[in-house]
Amino acid sequence: MDRKNSTQEIYFVLLGLSEYPRAQAIFCCLLLLSYIVTLLGNSLILLLIRYDPRLHTPMYFFLSNLSFLDVCYTTSSVPQVLINCLVATPVISLGQCVAQMAVGLYLGVVECLLLAAMAYDRCVAIVDPLRYATHMGPRLCSLLAGASWTAAFLLTVVPVLTMPLEFCGHHVINHFSCELLALLKLACSDLQVYESLMVGTSALTLLAPFAFIVASYGRILVAVLRMRSTEGHSKAFSTCGSHLTVVALFYGTAISMYMMPQDKIMHDRDKIISTAYGALTPMMNPLIYSLRNKDMKGAFRRLLGRKASF
Repeated sequence: MDRKNSTQEIYFVLLGLSEYPRAQAIFCCLLLLSYIVTLLGNSLILLLIRYDPRLHTPMYFFLSNLSFLDVCYTTSSVPQVLINCLVATPVISLGQCVAQMAVGLYLGVVECLLLAAMAYDRCVAIVDPLRYATHMGPRLCSLLAGASWTAAFLLTVVPVLTMPLEFCGHHVINHFSCELLALLKLACSDLQVYESLMVGTSALTLLAPFAFIVASYGRILVAVLRMRSTEGHSKAFSTCGSHLTVVALFYGTAISMYMMPQDKIMHDRDKIISTAYGALTPMMNPLIYSLRNKDMKGAFRRLLGRKASF
């Protein structure tokens, strides 16, 4: 942080939807509902994968990482947003704001990289099924997951903590939480170098993993078209359909937010898009994977049967 900011504490007012009290009340109720669904759904997935031996496979190892990540992702910002909806003038300090921004960015980038690792897992399973069990062993799965968490830290937290920010105007953030783009719009320091670095980082964390996912599914499509049995087609599409849906939801909103030209004003549209990938996508993940996945449904029935017999 800049020396000028270190000498005195700076506070920001989070505007949110305070100008529209009725809309803010509805938003608060919907956000609370989505947060409850996110916690319950992802916790159920973690429970099923933990206690059902049939789900101890690479695919569900990555899914458990994704579910744990989604719980952390929403918890890093949603509870604070809900509290702010109940306060007349929600205020946050610069230190808390930067910490919230860094954690949110870090977990978002982890999800980008983790979705790419899941695409690689599906590609090996369908393109080279005979070598899948030996190739996607526990060591490689742990390495891919660990690399996602570590690389995201180096790509987000370190640049954020070294970002030279100076605020000399109003301290009103037109957002529900401390989102990176909303905070940068208030800065009056020269951020040309940092903005160029952010574009490069966005390309590494958004475009590169997305291109890798597209290439992986291109190979999967070629392999599926070579299959002669309709059973093989349906099995391939069922295992990949859930992941593709999550990829479309997450990358579609994130790319539209971070890779499009920005101006100095934070529009309501930007706040809605940010909420979509920050709260709605983690809520949709367990619904998508549980409703479209026969293995998850079977594990849930076996868990209920075990509880009933006990």
